[in-house]
This record gives sequence, C-alpha cells and structure tokens, in this order.
Amino acid sequence: MKIGIVGLPQSGKTTLYNALTGQQVSTTAYSGGKEDAHHAVIKVPDERLEQLNNVFAPQKKVPATIEYIDLAGIHPDQQKKQGFSDHFLGQLRLVDAILIVLRSFENPNVAHPLGSLDPNRDLDIILSEFIISDMSIIENRLDRLERQMRVKKNDPDIKEHTLLQGLLKELEEEILLRNATLTVDEEHLIRGYQFLTQKPLILVLNIDENQLTDDTTVSKNLKGSQEKNTAVLTIAAQIEMEIQQLEGEEAELFRKDLGIKDSAMEKLVRISYDLLGLISFFTVGEDEVRAWTVPDNTKAPLAAGTIHSDFEKGFIRAEVVHYDDFIERKSLAKCKSDGVMRLEGRDYTVKDGDIITFRFAV
Repeated sequence: MKIGIVGLPQSGKTTLYNALTGQQVSTTAYSGGKEDAHHAVIKVPDERLEQLNNVFAPQKKVPATIEYIDLAGIHPDQQKKQGFSDHFLGQLRLVDAILIVLRSFENPNVAHPLGSLDPNRDLDIILSEFIISDMSIIENRLDRLERQMRVKKNDPDIKEHTLLQGLLKELEEEILLRNATLTVDEEHLIRGYQFLTQKPLILVLNIDENQLTDDTTVSKNLKGSQEKNTAVLTIAAQIEMEIQQLEGEEAELFRKDLGIKDSAMEKLVRISYDLLGLISFFTVGEDEVRAWTVPDNTKAPLAAGTIHSDFEKGFIRAEVVHYDDFIERKSLAKCKSDGVMRLEGRDYTVKDGDIITFRFAV
C-alpha cells in the first residue's frame, strides 16, 4: 500500500511524515524548490502477529507494510501561475490513496502562505488542481480517440469515448470522479488512467495541542468529509513527532497525559485499511510468521498468489483456522482435533484474521 502525503507549504505534512515514519526529515526540506519525494516504509502494528510470534517463536517475523511518500508542497501563488507540475502529479498517480494535510493550528512564527487559517479553502485549492489534471488527461485521450474514429470506428473506442465525455462533464461541474456512478466494466475501463479525483482521500486536520480535547468540533466543519471514499481525522503532528522521538514507556506516559489514546501511525493504519477495504491474513511456522494484506472479499487462490504466483496457478486447497480459534488453543494440531481448522476450496473468501496454509502443485 502506498499513500502520498500532500498539502500546502507550512501545513505540517513533513512533520506528520516524520511522526508516522520515525524519520527526521527537515521540515524546510522543500524550501529550495526541489520536488524529490521522501519515501519511507513502516511496519503495520498488529497485536495478532505479535501473539503468533510468541507462540511459534520463528526465525523471522514479517509484518505488513505501508509506504508513505512525502511530496513537495506547492505555494498557492505558484499554483495560480502554472499549476502543480507534471512531475508532482505523476508521482501522485502511483499511490493507492492521497493524504491531504490541512492546517488548523496557530503559530505566529510559521505564517500560513495565504495569511489565514481556512482548511476548506486550502482543500479547494488542492482538489481544483486534481480536477484540472484529470480533465487534461481526458481531453488528450478524447482527441486521440476522435482521430482514430475518423479512420475506423469500433465498439471499444466508441464506448470509451462516451464514458470519457460523461466524466469530463462531471469534472467541469466540479464533481470528483470518486462520486461518479460507474459500472464494474466502466471502472475497469478507466483504471489505467489513475485519475487523482478518483483516488481514496484521507483528510488530516493538523491541530493544536489545545484542540485535542475538542477535535470532533474541528473536523465536523470540513466539507466533503461525508463523501464517498473519504476519511477525516485530526492529528497534532508536532506533538506526535515529538512523541515519536521518545522511548516506548516515556512516549506512552506523554500520550496518556495529553489524552491521546492511539498514535498517529495507529490511527492512520486503521483508517487506511478501512478506506481501501483491506484485510490481513497470516501464514505461520517455525521459519516465519507473516502478515499479508489483501482486498476484502479476496478468494483463496488470489490470496495465495500474493505469496507466490505458483501458489495461485497450482492451488489445490487451503487449510484455514481463524486467529481467535487458534489463540484459544495455541496449537494447529489442537485446532485440527477440535474441528476448528477447515479445508477450503477455490471459492472460499478469505476473512480478516485467517491463518492459512496453502496446498498447491505445479
């Protein structure tokens, strides 16, 4: 899973990136105008994996991972003149979800580039550029299709042309494509375009310490928070970055004193999995205990393919026991004798928390 972090300058996006990843990237890293992104892969915290590791004591424990990409902020004045660069937008099209950091904190020493706090205005600036970028892609593709169709018309081109014309009209009316009603075939047809307005959105309001006790009031006024494939949460990024630099017990005490139940990373991991419709299953043994991430409603052969393509090609069956049933017994042999381990075929839909052994032949 890749999540791109974007925002206007001085919104605190690099501070949040540091809080999530434990890195210490300078918060003025982009002040020279460079657009190279910062990349970091974090291990997804999962208590179930820790418990399985305790039971099997394997040589290796492999958690699921999320890659966070911190992209350069674009000054509103630059954005008005030339828009977000192709390089910036190209990097953003490769992510699975976009995290937009919106400033909601006061700091007289760090001026907002527009002179005042207004998360809704800042969000509009960013989304308007996403709309313009998607419109440009559609217009270029329509131009090519129309030239092809003047030579020879065929059904796939006509179908794509009609669909893109409809999407272009929605964008012209400032309707984000994640809110468009599309059939499964239409979704498949436009998947390769990686439209920015179709990607899931995580809106992070970067708040003050004094807003921690009333963060729901801060977030409820953010427009678009109820839209499809959109999630909103509040994080005090500066505090979270400071906590990230503390030792485990000290960090927990600091967080408790401030009334912060979960770390920024834990909150974002949870909301990212929910937003993208992802679940985790596990493989276990003396050599390795590992968490695997797949979309919800994934069939067993496809889940096997996340481990190795041969597992999917030669899939025979899956031996499945749910984590809750296993942890009561702490033995696969006991799970078999108690009848909670099942043999499942190609039509089995993997559940969150399944412990699976795949049988295959190639």
